Amino acid sequence: MARRPTAAVAAAVLFVEAVGIVGVHWILGRIVDSQSMSLDGLDSDVMAASTWVMGGVFGLYLVVCGVFLLRAALTDRAPGRLGRALLIACAVVHGVLGALAVGLVGWTAFVAMMAVLALIVLSLVAYGGRGGRGDATGVADEPPAGPESGTPAPV
Repeated sequence: MARRPTAAVAAAVLFVEAVGIVGVHWILGRIVDSQSMSLDGLDSDVMAASTWVMGGVFGLYLVVCGVFLLRAALTDRAPGRLGRALLIACAVVHGVLGALAVGLVGWTAFVAMMAVLALIVLSLVAYGGRGGRGDATGVADEPPAGPESGTPAPV
């Protein structure tokens, strides 16, 4: 299986998505800022600022997930515990947003979200559960040297 290209493509898609998310939140913040309306007594300036902050935080999260995938693609090693946890959470978020996108935006947005979800999940599954090099099951290509394997350990 081509795990390195899959992880690299997933990282690139997450980087592009991060730029898109920040841009959408910036536009939404500008729209809210130009309105002189309030929602249940909230100030429009506060709503605009919180939209910009949320866009920045979400964009940064996607960039961090992309960095973990890019590192996995460059080193051909599975992400560590933190990286796997972030990528699993990112996959869950894409699944939930894809389910919401069907009703709110349409099937095209659903297909796009499911494609990103598939890339993230495929990258996670391709690298297996271990941190070292290995096949899709996470089993190392070479057995470790040492007393258990019957071969002497290098000095």
